[in-house]
Amino acid sequence: MPSSRRSTAPGGAEGAAASGPRVLKKYPNRRLYDTQTSSYITLADVKRMVLDGETFEVRDAKTAEDLTRSILLQIILEEETGGVPMFSTQMLAQIIRFYGHAMQGLMGSYLEKNLQTFVDLQGRFAEQTKGLYDPKSFTPEMWSQFLTGQAPLMQGLMGNYLEQSKHLFEQMQDSMKAGGLFPGMPGFPGSGTKR
Repeated sequence: MPSSRRSTAPGGAEGAAASGPRVLKKYPNRRLYDTQTSSYITLADVKRMVLDGETFEVRDAKTAEDLTRSILLQIILEEETGGVPMFSTQMLAQIIRFYGHAMQGLMGSYLEKNLQTFVDLQGRFAEQTKGLYDPKSFTPEMWSQFLTGQAPLMQGLMGNYLEQSKHLFEQMQDSMKAGGLFPGMPGFPGSGTKR
């Protein structure tokens, strides 16, 4: 029986990873098994995989159903309840209101593209500021001075972010006007039916 600690499996476990994403199996006892390392892992281990940018999927051990989203949502729930939450109660309520709404698909796409734009801008900021400071000797006062000096850069990046966010929203509006939202439904653009 595999140990409950993460360990490297003896023999060619790396060969399986080359053929596709890393596969984690979820058993009825709620335990997760990493087929690459031949060991049981925890949600904290899965979170580490996400932070490391690893590609993986979680499959039900009996049915092979894809449970990846469910596991990622569990990690988000733990983060939201265990520390400083990212989502306000109002924001969560707003998201819930979009479920079952005609614009649910568009909202999901809009949020995903907006988040990716923000991540890209964060990466550019990190690249531009690389080597400007030593994180080990950085005090709160030095951080404040650093941010003050970076204000023009931040304004430029945030301006780009807001512009791209606006562009994404305009694309969503254009899709609605072109009939991409309600194709075939009477009374909506692109439906072929006039009222």
